Amino acid sequence: MRKEEKITVGISIGDLNGIGGEIILKTFEDNRILEFCTPIIYASIKTMSFLKKHFKSNINFHSIQNVKQIQHAKVNVLNVWRDNVSIEFGKEDPKIGELAIKSFKAATNDLKKGLIDVLVTAPINKHNIQSQEFKFPGHTDYLSEQLEGNGLMFMVTEGLKVGLLTDHVPVSDVSSKISNELIRTKIDTIHSTLIKDFGIRKPKIAILGINPHTGDNGVIGKEDDDILRPTLVDIRKSGKLVFGPYSADSFFGSNNYKNFDAIVAAYHDQGLIPFKTLSFGQGVNFTAGLNRVRTSPDHGTAYEIAGKGEADNGSFKEALFAGIQIFKNRNGFEKLNSNPLQKQTQKI
Repeated sequence: MRKEEKITVGISIGDLNGIGGEIILKTFEDNRILEFCTPIIYASIKTMSFLKKHFKSNINFHSIQNVKQIQHAKVNVLNVWRDNVSIEFGKEDPKIGELAIKSFKAATNDLKKGLIDVLVTAPINKHNIQSQEFKFPGHTDYLSEQLEGNGLMFMVTEGLKVGLLTDHVPVSDVSSKISNELIRTKIDTIHSTLIKDFGIRKPKIAILGINPHTGDNGVIGKEDDDILRPTLVDIRKSGKLVFGPYSADSFFGSNNYKNFDAIVAAYHDQGLIPFKTLSFGQGVNFTAGLNRVRTSPDHGTAYEIAGKGEADNGSFKEALFAGIQIFKNRNGFEKLNSNPLQKQTQKI
């Protein structure tokens, strides 16, 4: 973070026909949030003025052309485009998808350069963002290409953190993508982020089985016995507190998840269905493992309620504060470990 400045949070606008604009406005209508961060919305002042009028918001925007022009007590809007935009709430529109990606790319570029400290992304429609210039399933995959590290979708809330071995892939492809190397990489990433980003000194991590009942000794699939179990045995030898594999069907209902700092699921729905059931509206999608901090709410565009003023901004607000806290935790960890010799001398 730059000296004598608040944490600067870039916000990509997401799908303008969804609820992204509404939850952003509702969040920053509380002026107290400006005491914790300086927000920059990547869109256009025309677009944000339209949304302000539609939702009868009382926010006063500060229009800028680049990050150097920000004001720290204002909600800044960085003009990514100048054209008038036709917003039709609840409608899937490829042109709106193009603007969502323009916003996201501009914010990512500033994040990459260190011009902003944290990126919070409003929801996109994964279908209408596809083009010759953008062929990624979503935010995480693009960020993993643009930034340093091994990106991992990590769903977090106060009492539950869930990571995935595989994320946006068809269920039919899951088992073929899970390998010894993938398991090691994902667990290493989660272990490291629990220490650096969440301040957990000795993380306990649980792994869910790939197949029902973790394969039932090979009766319902061999992947758990052939790949998962031997890999976990090797990982434990390194000193990591990694447990499992556990049968996924009873793991959450029995409250066993409360005994661990993080849970690793084999595929998207295995982890995200229980996570969203237990914490929907308060959960945060954090892209762990990268050299920059990005978070987002745990929900989608919600076309069915878009434009009606009914959207709950709770998850977006949680994503904002989670990004700020993770940034602080990571900075604190890096400072603490940057000069261990000096730290040892001070103790003496």
